[in-house]
Amino acid sequence: MREAAAGLSAILDVEMNLHVKLCADWGLSPTDLEQAPPAAEMLAYTRYVLDAGMRGDLLALKVALAPCVIGYAEIATRLASRPDADAATNAYRVWIAEYAGVPYQEVAGKARAHMEHLADLYATPAREAELIAIFKEATRLEADFWEMAWRAGQRVQ
Repeated sequence: MREAAAGLSAILDVEMNLHVKLCADWGLSPTDLEQAPPAAEMLAYTRYVLDAGMRGDLLALKVALAPCVIGYAEIATRLASRPDADAATNAYRVWIAEYAGVPYQEVAGKARAHMEHLADLYATPAREAELIAIFKEATRLEADFWEMAWRAGQRVQ
């Protein structure tokens, strides 16, 4: 329960605040965000993650969340190593700094450790294909989510 509470706190208190701040920088208020209709890509991804947990177990849920929770930390770390990562002209510099920063890296590290602990307890050779399929589909849906945001951003510019 404590591990789950820490994960929820990271989403609600860190990630959501970052996203609200980024949107404010783009002229969107919290009310704008709350009233925006959900994009199909967002619904597909979040519903897939929830479904993976509901039809499976906690390990399946953690595997479905891994492209986001762990993936963001990995991507941000790689982007942060680029020379232009914190350039004023880099539209993603705040995102990179947040997800490459120590607090989020700790969140991702704990998520990875918890997923690996669950895998030690519940993953079997018979489940390997199922868990790989969950990860691949969640990764595809996460990529679709980012692509949707990229396309929307290109229309605005």
